[in-house]
Amino acid sequence: MKATKYFLYVISSLTLLGCSGQDNASDPVVVSPVAPPNGTPVETARANTNYTPAFVGQTRIAGVKTTTVIQSTVITSSLNAPWGITSLPDGRLLITQKGGQLRIVTTAGVISNAITGLPSVNPSGQGGLLGLRIDPEFTTNRMVYWVFSEQTAGGNLTAVAKGRLSDNETTIENPTVIYRATPADNSSAHYGGRILFDATGNLLVSTGERAWPATRDLAQSVTTALGKIVRITKDGQPAPGNPTFSTAGARPELYSMGHRNPQGLAIHPTTGDLWQSEHGPRGGDEINRVSAGANYGWPVITYGIDYSGQTMGAGIQQQQGMEQPVYYWDPVISPSGITFYKGNRIPEWENNLFIGALSGQHIARLVIDSNNKVVGEERLLAGEGQRFRDITQGTDNALYAVTDAGRLYRIDR
Repeated sequence: MKATKYFLYVISSLTLLGCSGQDNASDPVVVSPVAPPNGTPVETARANTNYTPAFVGQTRIAGVKTTTVIQSTVITSSLNAPWGITSLPDGRLLITQKGGQLRIVTTAGVISNAITGLPSVNPSGQGGLLGLRIDPEFTTNRMVYWVFSEQTAGGNLTAVAKGRLSDNETTIENPTVIYRATPADNSSAHYGGRILFDATGNLLVSTGERAWPATRDLAQSVTTALGKIVRITKDGQPAPGNPTFSTAGARPELYSMGHRNPQGLAIHPTTGDLWQSEHGPRGGDEINRVSAGANYGWPVITYGIDYSGQTMGAGIQQQQGMEQPVYYWDPVISPSGITFYKGNRIPEWENNLFIGALSGQHIARLVIDSNNKVVGEERLLAGEGQRFRDITQGTDNALYAVTDAGRLYRIDR
C-alpha cells in the first residue's frame, strides 16, 4: 500500500493490472511543490484561442491552496481500466471496468471476482461499461443501474440497464436494458455515460453526440437523444415533470440539450442543482449548472476550436437562447467524473466541486460561491501522472478516485 502525507499545495512527484488482489509494497514518493502562489491561476499554458470570456472569472480563476494536512493513499493498482465508482451502504466500493466487468472493492483494496450477468458491452474506442449508481432503496431491493456502450445492428449507442445484485454478490440478476439513446451510429466515441438519481428518485443520464460531423449537429436536435441529458424513471420511461421543448417531435425524456461529451454529473449538496462536466474540442472544456429545458450550445457556441485548428462553425461563443458555462478550460484538462464534497470533515472543502481530469492528469478542486460562481481553483495529485476517470465521496466522507491505469485512491485528512 502506498501512502503520502502532504499539504495539498505540495504534491507528489504502467501500474499492475489484475483480476483481484491488493497492493502491499510501494515506496513513498518524493514530494515537490508544483502549485503556484495563492491567487495566481493554476493554468499557465498558452490558450488555443484568443476568445474573450463572457464574464470575469469564467476561466483561469485565481488559484487557491488547501491548508489542511491531507493523506493520499493508493488502495490498489490492480483494477483494469476502471470507469465508474460508487459506494455501497457498508462503505465498500462498486466499480465498473471499461472492458465490461463489475467489481466490489473494499477500502483495504481487496478486489472481488468479476460479477457476472451483465449484458455485453462494446469496449472499442471510448466505449465500455461506464457510469453506475445504486438504487436509493438498495438496502431492501439491491438494484444497480449502469450505462454502457451497446453494439446493435444499426451501430453503437449509449444504453442504460438495471439489475439486482445477488445476495451472495456474484451476479446481477434479471439484467434489463431500460433505455437506449438513439439513433445508433458506427462511431465509437462520445458516449457521455454518467448516471445519477435526482431528489425525486428518477434517473439523470448524460449522452454524447458521438463525435462525427454527421452526428455533431444532432446535439441541437430535440428529436434525438444525442448530446443530451435525459431524465427517466427506473423503468426507462420519460420522468414526470420533464421540460417541454417546443419543436414538433421533441422527445419527452429530454432534460437539457446542446452537449458534446458530458462525462460528469453531480447534485449540489445544499441547492440541489444539477452540475455537469463536458469535454470540449481543442479548448472549451466546460462546467455547467444545468437547468431543465436549457440549451448549452454545442456545436453552435464553444470556447474551443476544431482539432484541425479551424473554428467550430461560425466561431462564436455567445448566442441568445444558449447558456454559458459556469467555467471553462483552454487548453483542455478533459474533465470526467465529478462530485461535490459534503460535510465538514475538511471544512474548507465543503460544497467544493472535485473533477477527475484525464489529459490534465490531476483532480481539479473548484471553490464555488453562493452565486454559483467559481472563485478558486486547485490542482490535486498533479504529480501522480494519472488520468483520473471518476471520483466519489465514500460513506466515511473520504474522497475515492479511480484512474485509467487501474489505481484507486483514497484522499482524506
